[in-house]
Amino acid sequence: MIKLYSAQVVGLDAKLITIEVDLSPGLHIFSIVGLADKEIQESRERIGSAIRNIGARPPHKKSQRVIINLAPADLKKEGPAFDLPIALGFLLASDQARFNPEKKLFVGELGLDGSIKKVAGILPIVLLAKKLGFETVFIPKGNGREASLVEGIDIKEVEHIDSLLKFLEGKNDLASVSPHAKETIPHEDPEIDFSHIKGQETAKRALEIAAAGGHNLLMEGPPGTGKTLLAKALLSILPDLEREEIIEVTKIYSVAGLLKDTETIVASRPYRAPHHTASAVSITGGGATIKPGEITLAHRGVLFLDEFPEFDRRVLESLRQPLENREITIARAQGSVTYPAEIMLVAAMNPCPCGHYGNPKKECVCSPGTISKYRRKISGPLLDRIDLYIDVPHIEYEKLTDGSQNNESSETIKKRIEKTRAIQRERFSGKILTNSAMQTKEIKAHCVLDNETKSVLETAYNSFAMSPRSYFRTVKVARTIADLDASECITANHVLQALQYRARGEM
Repeated sequence: MIKLYSAQVVGLDAKLITIEVDLSPGLHIFSIVGLADKEIQESRERIGSAIRNIGARPPHKKSQRVIINLAPADLKKEGPAFDLPIALGFLLASDQARFNPEKKLFVGELGLDGSIKKVAGILPIVLLAKKLGFETVFIPKGNGREASLVEGIDIKEVEHIDSLLKFLEGKNDLASVSPHAKETIPHEDPEIDFSHIKGQETAKRALEIAAAGGHNLLMEGPPGTGKTLLAKALLSILPDLEREEIIEVTKIYSVAGLLKDTETIVASRPYRAPHHTASAVSITGGGATIKPGEITLAHRGVLFLDEFPEFDRRVLESLRQPLENREITIARAQGSVTYPAEIMLVAAMNPCPCGHYGNPKKECVCSPGTISKYRRKISGPLLDRIDLYIDVPHIEYEKLTDGSQNNESSETIKKRIEKTRAIQRERFSGKILTNSAMQTKEIKAHCVLDNETKSVLETAYNSFAMSPRSYFRTVKVARTIADLDASECITANHVLQALQYRARGEM
C-alpha cells in the first residue's frame, strides 16, 4: 500500500488528507472511498486518460483491483484537487514510478492530456503544509504567486504530470517559487482623493473618525449629494494592509475562488458594494458548498451598502451578529463554519423613497406613512450598532464651483489616521487593532472619564433614551476623537463631538 498527502479546505483553513492506494489481483474495480463527492468520483476518467497520455499503463487492467482511500473518512472531500496525488499514488503502487513521497504534499487537477490545472484554496493548503513540517509542496502552474506569501517552505509549480515525475525521479529540475517580500507587493492607487470632493466637511470629518477607529457609519441625504463618492474615497485614507493581513485577506479570496490571474494577491483593503437585491446567503455566506459571503469578503476593509433600507429585512438583520462579534458562523446540515468579519460597515440612504424629504429645493411626494415604513426597515438594534450617523446635504452652487478651496489630500489625512492607529496598537498591545473592537474590559481600562465628562454623558443618556450599547459606542467614538487629538484623556469636548454623530430620534 502507498501513502501520499494532500489537503482539503474546510472554512478558511486546510486539513491534511492522506491518500492511500492499494492494488491487488482480482475482478477489475477502481473505487474511491472516504466520503468523496461527485467531482472526485469523476476523477477516475481524468486520471486514466492523463496516465495513458504520458505513456504509462492506466488503472483499467481487467485482473486488477484499485482501491483509493481518502482519510479521514468522516470528512467530506470536495473538488478536483486530489487528481494529482491519486494519479501519483497509482503510478507508485503499480511500480511505474519510483520516488519517496514522504514530507511532500501534492495538490492539482488533471487534464486529460496530463496537464495540471489551477485550483482554489492554495494559500491555506501551503500554510498547513508549513505548519505540519512538510518540506515541499507541489502546486499547479499559476498558483505560485498566491503561495509565495508563505515563507519557510519549498514551493514548486508544476505544469504537467510528466515533468513532475521526471523531477521526483531525479531526471530534471524544477525551480522553486520565491517568497514575496512585503515591499514588492503592489498597492493599487485609490480612484478618488479627498481633495477632489467639494464641500461636505462634516461628512469628511466623520469618515476620518470612522477610519481612525474602525467605526461603522451611516450617511443620509438626497440623491446625488456624494454619498457613494465619499464611501469610495474612504479607501484612500485607510492604512495599508500589513503582511499578516494580506495573507489573511488573500486566503479568504483564495477559498472563495475569486483570485484573478492578474491579481493573485489581495494587497489593498477590500471594498465590497453588493446590490440591494442581494440575497441573505450572498451577504452572509453559505450555499450547497459553504463559501464566504460579502461580509467575509469585506474582512479588513469596507462593506458599503447603498440604498440601505431597500435591502431585504432578513439581510439587514443578518448583519447584527457579525457587527457585534466580528465573526459570522454559518450553520448548515453538512456542518458549521466560522468566518472572520472584521469590517467597517458604511451605509447610505435617502431620507425617503423619493429622496427629497426635508429638501428645501425640491418637494417630497411621499406620504407620511410611506416615509415611516421606509425608515422603519432599519431596526433599532441594527441602528444601535452604527457608531456614526451623518447628514450629507445638498451642496450650494457657489461651493461646488469654488476653485479657491484648498481641500486636504487623502495622503495628509491618511498620515493622521496611521498615527492614531499606532496609538491604538500600542495601547492594546496588538490584541485588538482599533477602538471599535473594545469590549467592556478594555473600555473600563482605557476610557476613564472625569466628573465633567460623566455628567455630559449622563445627561445625553437620559435625554436621548440611549441603550447601554449605544452609550458604550459613544464612548468608543470619543476615545477615537481623543486619539486623533493625541490626548490621553477623554474630555467633555470629545464626548460632545461624538454625540453629534448619533442618530437623531428613532429611525
